[in-house]
Amino acid sequence: MKFEFIYVHFSMLLNSFLLYGANGYTGELIARYAKQYNLEPILAGRRKEVIEPLAKQLNYTFRVFDLNDKASLIEALKDVKLVIHAAGPFQFTAQQMIEACLETGTHYLDINGDIAVFELIKRYDAAAKKAGIMLLPGAGFDVVPTDCVALQLIKLLPDAVQLDIAFATLGGGLSHGTATTMASKLGEGGAVRRNKKIIRQGLGKKGMWVDFGKKKLFVMSIPWGDISTAYTSTGIPNITCYTGISKNVFYLLKMQGLFNWLLRTNFIRKYFQKKIDQRPAGPSDAQRSKAISLIWGQVVNDSGKKATVRLSGPEGYSLTTHAALIITQKVLNGDFKTGYQTPGTAYGEDLIMEIPGMERTIGEN
Repeated sequence: MKFEFIYVHFSMLLNSFLLYGANGYTGELIARYAKQYNLEPILAGRRKEVIEPLAKQLNYTFRVFDLNDKASLIEALKDVKLVIHAAGPFQFTAQQMIEACLETGTHYLDINGDIAVFELIKRYDAAAKKAGIMLLPGAGFDVVPTDCVALQLIKLLPDAVQLDIAFATLGGGLSHGTATTMASKLGEGGAVRRNKKIIRQGLGKKGMWVDFGKKKLFVMSIPWGDISTAYTSTGIPNITCYTGISKNVFYLLKMQGLFNWLLRTNFIRKYFQKKIDQRPAGPSDAQRSKAISLIWGQVVNDSGKKATVRLSGPEGYSLTTHAALIITQKVLNGDFKTGYQTPGTAYGEDLIMEIPGMERTIGEN
């Protein structure tokens, strides 16, 4: 009996990781699905009144600390092999967690999709290698599927000079966290990569129709994380990202530049945040089960030759949950690369196919 207890305790230690932001919509999904992957999260956040009941409900241990309290943060991480950081907006929360991970030798994953945050984390590459840890932001829908598509495409067409990536979701909805991050970016416009440099431009500067295989949809250009990560993974010098949207909304957003000054005011952002807080925390289980995500990627070389990859699979929050847990499992089993990594540089283009329900097609157009 005593031996059995020791074995179970040791097994839990091997499969343990810290999940910060466990009370958020995506964080809670990760917590609920963890046992499917034989993982034992330590639930963490800054508010005991929401973390403790969730931990008791799921039969997990928990820790309460604020990211801005460095001593408490270091104490919480010092016996932890890996952290999934799920508490955004990451432009306000990533740096504190990363610097603590460097001190404690803790691997870092997050579910960020912000270009500026990817670029920030990339600057810690040398420090992470010295600490013997991996920093892998974007371990969810942002940017696992699109990064794997980008890597697949550069292998199909190694001399590609232009990458276009588009995604869309049929059904589903937004969580409070995603909507809050979007609200914090109101009025900031879009971005593309041109001649290896990130260039700011108007949101939705370009619109076009994309054949996702299952459906043809209108998409517009947006500042998706792959503007940073796909360049790291592939070296392709020109990258544009798109998302599915109705043409009416597209034309409305084309006029956003006239009002960016207003959208950046605290009054407007607080107004939108109030509206967000009044909505459900995120899509229901039924909504998620019926929704699907679609990914399309295409590269072209100087001769005009093209290659195209399409993916379809679970909607974004379900995909994020599985992707983050699959990567966590790999790291805890000793499968990782030190330094700053993208999903593709760490685990290759087939990582996405480990997620249940994914389908992939490869073609020239």
